Amino acid sequence: MATTQGRMVTVLSIDGGGIRGIIPGTILASLESKLQDLDGEDARLADYFDIIAGTSTGGLVTTMLTAPNKKNRPLYAAKDINDFYLEHCPKIFPQKSGLWSSITGVFSPFTGPKYNGKYLRSLVQGILGDTTLQQTLTNVIIPAFDIKLLQPTIFTTNDAKVNVSKNARLSDICISTSAAPTFLPAHSFETKYADGSTRSFDLIDGGVAANNPTLLALSHVSKEVLIHDSDFPPIRPMDCTRFLVISIGTGAAKHAAKYSAAAASKWGLLGWMYNNGATPLIDAFGDASSDVVDVHVSTLFQAFHAETNYLRIQDDTLTGDASSVDIATEKNLLNLVQVGKDLLKKRVSRANLETGRFEELDGEGTNEEALALFVKHLSHERKLRRKQA
Repeated sequence: MATTQGRMVTVLSIDGGGIRGIIPGTILASLESKLQDLDGEDARLADYFDIIAGTSTGGLVTTMLTAPNKKNRPLYAAKDINDFYLEHCPKIFPQKSGLWSSITGVFSPFTGPKYNGKYLRSLVQGILGDTTLQQTLTNVIIPAFDIKLLQPTIFTTNDAKVNVSKNARLSDICISTSAAPTFLPAHSFETKYADGSTRSFDLIDGGVAANNPTLLALSHVSKEVLIHDSDFPPIRPMDCTRFLVISIGTGAAKHAAKYSAAAASKWGLLGWMYNNGATPLIDAFGDASSDVVDVHVSTLFQAFHAETNYLRIQDDTLTGDASSVDIATEKNLLNLVQVGKDLLKKRVSRANLETGRFEELDGEGTNEEALALFVKHLSHERKLRRKQA
């Protein structure tokens, strides 16, 4: 890996993808386990990353890894993420059955969101209570999209510490970043400015802004280093030799002729929003956002001859129920666990913007081997900081 003297900036990024958050959950459990092998069973991912960024389901995982418990340690160990998904996803995305459910299911996309979101709201509010963004155990970045202002709203720990109106409750942030159009209802809440006046948020899924939040994380560091009292080391903005970045996708459908221009040319508003049970417009912006960010970041690191400082783990071969964001049957959820395990054994790959496919890289080994190499650097970086403290 390309390194320089002094401290590195360590970044973990997790894509959006509904129930497919189980895939990064599996990857993160392996990563944390390897850190524990080196540094002891109390090691947690929040101890090693300067920034953890997550969108939608990735925002939920980010919060699980960084919100403090009563002992001021992370609420969840990485190994517990998948148990959380296996237990709660069937209640967040209840699967309907029977003739009447089939009939009402045809009309539900036109009458309201597919799921009412009540269980998710109750769940995260019960777990997180009044814990706010500034209390996270490391810096987090969680995007949402404000439909009143038609612009992204990016929640960060650093902003929350200096701007009380951005210090929202983590439960509100999680509900907002997960509010995928057509699937879950939009979420509104209020905070207060320092002078006591009210600030309102009207938010939907962060995937509208950045389904892959890796670039948001890098840009955030560049912005913060321009601030004199930044917690980050004095580095040149976007100097990739000083970054260690792990970006984890939630999987994507296997490349096939899912839609065609001939068919899409006949679609109106409803056709783009709902087509034979699928949501073409949402599929398009989610996949496009993730892949373009990956190509951009990968190119940036290559330009600095620091390509091994960036690891993107993604599977673009999902088929059937596994490629959905909400088919929360026990069979499908357990299958997604296996997808994550299999992904660890696959070779390191990179997205080709021309074809849209992930291509294996020669001489890079498997994703699990690449994680093991990152673990050594993350552990070394943490020990170096402790020594310098």
